[in-house]
Amino acid sequence: MDFFPVLTTFDRYIFEEIAVGKYQINSRIWVGSEKGMLLGEGRIALLREIEKNGSISKAAKAMDMSYKKAWRLVDEMNRNAKQPLVQQKIGGKGGGGTVLSEAGINAIRIYTELQEKERAFLREQESWLQNEL
Repeated sequence: MDFFPVLTTFDRYIFEEIAVGKYQINSRIWVGSEKGMLLGEGRIALLREIEKNGSISKAAKAMDMSYKKAWRLVDEMNRNAKQPLVQQKIGGKGGGGTVLSEAGINAIRIYTELQEKERAFLREQESWLQNEL
């Protein structure tokens, strides 16, 4: 006796999707070299917060991260990149602060593009995987 006697082919497909579940592939991207780690999700989030807040201290606070850790990450990124990603802004009205360099802004753009390309590739692989497993 058929287990799905009253279900249409479409209904059976939907039922099997729910019962078995659809496979998902998850991944994270880290960019580094022999010098060390340059970019990852957390580092990009820190760069975005620095851009938004104009300060490593404020960015760290917004991320619930110690200033010491945020400063260490910024220092690592600056040392491992071809050009510094984060720069100190000296003096002026309201004092100094921290800003992203052109290289820092570009790093966010490039990392975001990498993520989009990775997601598209993984969705293709998920489709293939559904048929293979």
